[in-house]
Amino acid sequence: MSQINYTLTNYAEHTEKFSHDMANRYLAGDAIRPHLVWENMQSQVVPTPYGFLVFDDTIVDKNFSHDIALVRRQYSGNAHGMIKGIGVVTCVYVNPETDQFWIIDYRIYDPAGDGQTKLDHVAEMLRNCIYQKELALWAVLMDTWYATKDLLLQIEGYGKIYYCPLKDNRLVDDSGGTQPYRRLDSLAWTTAEQQRGKIIEKGNPRLCRGDLKSLTNPGVM
Repeated sequence: MSQINYTLTNYAEHTEKFSHDMANRYLAGDAIRPHLVWENMQSQVVPTPYGFLVFDDTIVDKNFSHDIALVRRQYSGNAHGMIKGIGVVTCVYVNPETDQFWIIDYRIYDPAGDGQTKLDHVAEMLRNCIYQKELALWAVLMDTWYATKDLLLQIEGYGKIYYCPLKDNRLVDDSGGTQPYRRLDSLAWTTAEQQRGKIIEKGNPRLCRGDLKSLTNPGVM
């Protein structure tokens, strides 16, 4: 199966048992709720203490749709602009030891219907992974969009490591308090820091409470 082409036509071309129409009828008549995703994936997941949780969001392009529920105008990174589509926030579990990954949860982004932001969805899925699924994991990986104070403190509260890129204009301090905060893209990097990262204090109150954290040089990621 293709990791790029997710269409029913492509699926039907690579399976003998299921036709395009059969798959289409199944998807049209069955709502695959988040809890069903976990019920079907639970027995397949190979947990490890070194596991990662990866949170990301995607837009199901519905630019030519008019009356489909949940379709709204929102920014798409793939399209590099605003499109009409359905927003989906996903949670993927990664086992780096076996080089495997599984989607274990998702949420539909529908702020008009449930009042939840994408950050709310990630926080909820993270709590579910810790307390309900009880998954062994070491770190949480996510995009810049999720690098907010509340979410990072939540991850720290669970005793987990987090990794997410920071925007160039974020104010940070790598001097231990001897110099003023400055933009991230103005930091100087030694050869050792480029390999192992450096300790910084994040000055933007939306990011963290001011704890020292390790930051990898964005130029060598």
